[in-house]
Amino acid sequence: MRLDLPRWFDLHTHFRQGSGTAHYIADHLAMGCAGVLAMPNTRPPVSRISGPTTEQAWSIESYRAQLLNAGADAFEQLIVPLYLTHDTDADMITRGVSSGLLRAAKYYPPHGTTNSEHGVPMTEWIGSDVLRAMEDLGVILCIHGEQHGLRGPDYFDRNQTAESLFYTETMPRLVEKHPTLKIVCEHITTASAATFVRSAFDHVAATITPQHLMFTIGHLVQGLRYHLYCLPLVKFDADRSELREAVLSARQSKFFAGTDSAPHTDKLTECACAAGCYTGGCAPQLYASAFEQAGADLSTATGQDAFSRFLCTNGPAFYGFPASEKRFALRREPSHPLPFSVEGKEVVPLPHGLGFDLDWSITIDD
Repeated sequence: MRLDLPRWFDLHTHFRQGSGTAHYIADHLAMGCAGVLAMPNTRPPVSRISGPTTEQAWSIESYRAQLLNAGADAFEQLIVPLYLTHDTDADMITRGVSSGLLRAAKYYPPHGTTNSEHGVPMTEWIGSDVLRAMEDLGVILCIHGEQHGLRGPDYFDRNQTAESLFYTETMPRLVEKHPTLKIVCEHITTASAATFVRSAFDHVAATITPQHLMFTIGHLVQGLRYHLYCLPLVKFDADRSELREAVLSARQSKFFAGTDSAPHTDKLTECACAAGCYTGGCAPQLYASAFEQAGADLSTATGQDAFSRFLCTNGPAFYGFPASEKRFALRREPSHPLPFSVEGKEVVPLPHGLGFDLDWSITIDD
């Protein structure tokens, strides 16, 4: 079987900084990716609009220039969001839009994930001049939707998690206070988040990673398969079922691809396990397998429409740019992405780390 598709868009990925960036970008291009939203939780963070890099901050302008020099000029779209910090004000939003550099801004819960220590609690943003300016000027708010500062039982339990709390307690207040703000609920993992997005206005959408469509917490803890450790954590089967139903809903337009692909040269560190799964080079293959596991028949027009919407067209439509006119293909043929070296250390793709082969391979016809 062969699926001929428009080139797809990864609207949540990490390219980091340093010598590995060019390899991470090349892996995305090699899997038929036409454009990306490159996350700003670098060291230092992308927390200014323009100007050179300093010890305290990248600017969108300077980080974007680094990505372009590392090969990202081959993408049709390159979006670098602004990291919302205590230094962000409404004037920065206005200047960013006027410059043409600012299209999206990213909320991180403080200390909620990798390099998120510069984040500001969502309670301080709701009703703020910053979000009002974004609302007025059409800047998209990208949200890592988890409550922060919770005790262990409140953070992760069968009855509630940091994410479900965020989408039942905080998100309703956010959309009530900012009813026209465009929002992407990134890498959602729970039934609560999927239900919220499906019932919200059309200007509220969500990305879902391949790992959250494929795996549950049981896969992670059975043998402590640390290559599957990411934040937000994979959840329970009931949550995965809701995510699958969301992406397979007929002609849905709210859910689209955002891999959260996150390279780590040190997955196991002295203090903890680094959060993030590397899916560069293999994300469309993983998504195809996830859709089939969810019950989609990719040999039919219905299955192909659902898959193409999620992977190739819903994201561009939401972000306001055209779908790619270029094509790539997935064909039913096994493949196995291998680890590679960055600065003498290995980056391990998720399938290799979990010890399984892919059911699909990619063909790019130039």
